[in-house]
Amino acid sequence: MKENNVIVEKSKSFALRIIKLSDFLITKKLFSFADQVLRSGTSIGANVREATEAQGKKDFTAKMYIALKEAVETEYWLELLYESGKIEKNAFESIVEDCREIIRILTSITKTAKHNG
Repeated sequence: MKENNVIVEKSKSFALRIIKLSDFLITKKLFSFADQVLRSGTSIGANVREATEAQGKKDFTAKMYIALKEAVETEYWLELLYESGKIEKNAFESIVEDCREIIRILTSITKTAKHNG
């Protein structure tokens, strides 16, 4: 795996934030939300990490597309949590901005991979 890989680092850092959010949601007895956001939010980094050991460009692109889809799903769950009043505005804005940055990076990676593939 290439050192200083921005998307690998950002997606792992984001997953750690998502774990903390999930723990918070569990304390509020919001188990379904906690499970959904934990699954999609940590899946981003797992798929990115898998892509670093892909068996070719097609495999790499497929894993990055899955990571992108998981990031978009996570953004949805975060929006629902905020818009339903389950998390505060400042917490939402901080974590959703990280999510949207990851979406931008993954969109760029997948467009480049598709174009060069």
